[in-house]
Amino acid sequence: MNPASIGGGFNASIPNAARMYDYFLGGKDNLPVDREAGERVLKFVPEIPIGIRENRAFLARAIRFLTDQGVRQFLDIGAGLPTQDNVHQVAARYAPGSRTVYVDNDPQVLVHARALLQQSPEVLVAQGDVRRPDEIMSNEAIRAHLDFDQPIAVLLLAILHFVPDSDDPAGIVARIRAALPRGSHVAISHVAVDDRPQVAPEVERVYDNASAQFVSRMSEEIAPLFDGLELAEPGMVNLHQWRPDTRVTEPALGRARNYFLCGVGKIV
Repeated sequence: MNPASIGGGFNASIPNAARMYDYFLGGKDNLPVDREAGERVLKFVPEIPIGIRENRAFLARAIRFLTDQGVRQFLDIGAGLPTQDNVHQVAARYAPGSRTVYVDNDPQVLVHARALLQQSPEVLVAQGDVRRPDEIMSNEAIRAHLDFDQPIAVLLLAILHFVPDSDDPAGIVARIRAALPRGSHVAISHVAVDDRPQVAPEVERVYDNASAQFVSRMSEEIAPLFDGLELAEPGMVNLHQWRPDTRVTEPALGRARNYFLCGVGKIV
């Protein structure tokens, strides 16, 4: 699934962050208002589709790494609209029998996901808002689907840059971490604006009228999200630098100092 939405409610008259993400990916689950907003963002940051594809590739590599660590349970918060190579599909490829929960608070996302996944007994789709992590971690259906006495991997991919400072994103991660058993992991990816801070306000203005507001952060503001976690090598790095499958030439976006940071940390 693509990660992107924390704004709830269907409204065809305003851009939706999840549908905009789908548009950037080349998907079909978007409306004219989403495409118009997406084009405005691309005017300032034409490399966005590259970053999103890199985020999808990071997701797959992270899940493979996590299954190698023995993790068989995945909690994807802010899952977004279904796409190709969703979490449960990648996990099943490397560890058949793995269990996955997708959480989102966007009604359109929930309808799409439940329609697609209703025949998958190892998958649960649940309503929840990343800004209220205690409700997610105490949700009875989620706790019935996942064994909270065994390691769980929580995925917070391309979602925390839609959480304002007033909602304390580092505190959100800390509360999620506190609810997990030892041996669990948290994977995070977050847009960084180190290399192009001058366009960040323009992008923020586009999202001001969308279902979720984009928050520009520098790398030093993103690093605290990993506090309390034992980061796997190579630590917090750009997406394409995290355990690449082969020696790769940096993508066009990769020439930036920091553009889309990620990491996977363990609770010890």
